[in-house]
Amino acid sequence: MDAVLSTCVYCGCGCGCYLHVQEGRVVGSSPSRNHPVSRNNICLKGWHLHEMVHSPDRLTSPLVRKGGRLVKAGWEEALDRAASGLKKCMTKHGSEALGVLSSAKCTNEENFLIQKLTRAVLGTNNIDHCARL
Repeated sequence: MDAVLSTCVYCGCGCGCYLHVQEGRVVGSSPSRNHPVSRNNICLKGWHLHEMVHSPDRLTSPLVRKGGRLVKAGWEEALDRAASGLKKCMTKHGSEALGVLSSAKCTNEENFLIQKLTRAVLGTNNIDHCARL
């Protein structure tokens, strides 16, 4: 079994952990002993980090709505639809009609970039963050 150093994604703390890989599948997780943030500790969510990797419920491609149903799409189509929907809303209702919800699963740096996008590109201060651990 191989142990691959990684960063837990369940919150913005960035705890160091090892993902245990056996025959190409992630089968377990454990704390990194020398990581400066977690110092040989991870929370309950971190101990179960590996469970989401191969979940049958995990999305593996973008989905778009066609004919009232969600269907698989390519990244370019999904991003084009998202951008055109945001533009349409901004044109019709103004930037203040938009809002962005960020995630505790992002790093502090990623959340900083999300707020910059929200304020500088979309032109709204309507941004919130779910910081629950």
